[in-house]
Amino acid sequence: MEEFNKNEEELKNQATINALYKSLASGDTKMVSGLLASDLEWWFHGPQTCHHMMRMLTGEAPHTEFIFEPRSVTTLDEHIVIVEGYEGANVYWVHVWVLKDGLITRFREYFNTWLTVKKLRVRPDGCPLGWVGKDNWSTVWRSQPRDLFRRSLPGLMLAI
Repeated sequence: MEEFNKNEEELKNQATINALYKSLASGDTKMVSGLLASDLEWWFHGPQTCHHMMRMLTGEAPHTEFIFEPRSVTTLDEHIVIVEGYEGANVYWVHVWVLKDGLITRFREYFNTWLTVKKLRVRPDGCPLGWVGKDNWSTVWRSQPRDLFRRSLPGLMLAI
């Protein structure tokens, strides 16, 4: 029964993220603001001129400034959804969304950056114990930019 609830939560969170991108594309700011927690935590890695998503979420830029067209949407667990997109050979982005109770509470934006996500084991007090599994088994997601495989981009690892 617990596994069923987990899958149901993952599907709901994926639907929330899909609704976010659809609302952004159409300029529906009321819908967008209804999906975000008022104290959204945000982090960005990439060229300083590429803060497109945050500029759109804050209303600083119109929804037409940059078109985010997701190429893949992946749920990692009942809280985390990763969205990946690329436009030709020059633009690649990854968004990591964390949801709680149906609201987006954290957002990580990686622009023109390779990303590897690894699962980290923690003690009940929150202190890290190490990677889950052995070797690369702890890798739960990795950038897959089909058009950019020959580009040299900085790489980061996100521990969850």
